Amino acid sequence: MTTDTAPAARPHTRIDDVADNYTDTLTRLNPTFATTLGLPGHETEYQDFSPAGIAEFAEAARDALVALEGLEPEDDVDAVTLDAMRERLGLQLLIHASGWEYAELNNIASPAQDIRAIFDLMPTETEQDWEHIAGRAHNVPAAISGYTESLRVAKDAGKVAAARQVRIVIEQVTKYAAADGFFAKLAEGASTSAGPLPATLQDKLDAGADAARRAYAGLAQFLRTELVPAAPEKDAVGRARYALASRSFLGAEVDLEETYAWGVEELDRLIAEQEQVAATIKAGATIAEAKEILNNDPARQLKGTEALQEWMQDLSDKAVAGLAGVHFDIPDVMKKLECRIAPTDEGGIYYTGPSDDFSRPGRMWWSVPAGEDTFTTWAETTTVYHEGVPGHHLQVATATYRRELLNKWRRNVCWTSGHGEGWALYAEKLMQELGYLTDPGDHMGMLDMQRMRAARVVFDIGVHLELQMPERWGTGTWTADKGYDFLKENLPVSEGQLNFEFTRYLGWPGQAPSYKVGQRLWEQIRAELESRPGFDLKEFHTKALNIGSVGLDTLRRALLS
Repeated sequence: MTTDTAPAARPHTRIDDVADNYTDTLTRLNPTFATTLGLPGHETEYQDFSPAGIAEFAEAARDALVALEGLEPEDDVDAVTLDAMRERLGLQLLIHASGWEYAELNNIASPAQDIRAIFDLMPTETEQDWEHIAGRAHNVPAAISGYTESLRVAKDAGKVAAARQVRIVIEQVTKYAAADGFFAKLAEGASTSAGPLPATLQDKLDAGADAARRAYAGLAQFLRTELVPAAPEKDAVGRARYALASRSFLGAEVDLEETYAWGVEELDRLIAEQEQVAATIKAGATIAEAKEILNNDPARQLKGTEALQEWMQDLSDKAVAGLAGVHFDIPDVMKKLECRIAPTDEGGIYYTGPSDDFSRPGRMWWSVPAGEDTFTTWAETTTVYHEGVPGHHLQVATATYRRELLNKWRRNVCWTSGHGEGWALYAEKLMQELGYLTDPGDHMGMLDMQRMRAARVVFDIGVHLELQMPERWGTGTWTADKGYDFLKENLPVSEGQLNFEFTRYLGWPGQAPSYKVGQRLWEQIRAELESRPGFDLKEFHTKALNIGSVGLDTLRRALLS
């Protein structure tokens, strides 16, 4: 529990009541959400992934919007809540009406992964913890069955994810189902802090793991026999679906052509800046030559995931110590951030927030692709700042901590990618501004990450809207194949990570650009405020983070009003 002295709570309002009641409904409908928050009482359950279950979420959103009708804000916090709920829930209903919720399937963020991933957040210290894990494993088949039903309903309505996504998910879930896959290893490695599990509990866990494995094997068979034949080979989702997705991830409506053109210009600008930094690493060096020098520097190399984890943790701890009280208000309970190697090898780096009471801290996870065991610090320094402090950890944990100010929905539910990921990219650039990236290698690494995010704006919008390629990168209309070569030129990642990212962008339209576009909107808001008398950077950060992760149009109205 937090030991920090929190400010006095503001009076609870009728709008807060609606938001909290809606959050309680979501916790009931989605028990893994309760696990994510560390709330007791739903440890073995899953949401209903069937069409009927999906419809319940839409009905809950409608009921909340009806409950908000006629309510007037009692203070500025209420005004933001009302604005944010109307925007987020209204858009949720538009997406539901499109029918694509039932077809949700991609290589990173769909029920195919989520049903498994919740086990990563479940505690394992006691026999009771393992009872919960065993119970949830036994419920995996029902969750998979409901998910399969929704995919089948969507298929019958002509809505199926691209074949590329279906095939990669088949590979993923087949690994989960393998005799040496995730569930088998989960049961095999089970123990408490006191030692091995009792035989009866181990038997229950083994049976649950076997049931989960068989359910995932069944999902792979369904995808292979029913969905692949119906899946389109074309990856582009088209303007109508893309525009809706873009609004969902940004919480703002942007001109897609203008944003695409800006992305091309921003990519060119970042490449030019990298060329300047390369010359400081070695006179006359190209970007590639400078990177090769950095990669071959023994002082910048890490060998093995244990060394990677230790380095991540040390860098994160130093960032917290250096920023707290100087550039940010960081309560003591938020200063703990755990850096971990993820139990999967799918690729990707991600953050999970703390439990509601901070008994489980925020965590940065690195999913290292199989066979990769060498890492370079210059390339990854900015990633630690992105996922940790002042990036996602500071942002997410602040909202969780401010229980005296924000209702439950604002603290724990409302998450907008453009706000969250835009802040994390803003945080990367901020660390340069604050003097943390003076080393030319670390500076190059930050520019690499910014360049990657700019390239994603160009790729994602260009491919999904089938726009014309910029002259610098090719000719004709964008296609996925042309896009792969483009990403290979602009993403500073391994081949395994590149394949993962390429597939991710194609299967999760609108999400990847939300990082850089979100950063653009954050910086525009800050620039507007800086033009006003009395601007203070720390105060800006405090006020902005205390709002929580709302849509970017809501954020703009809240900060500039």
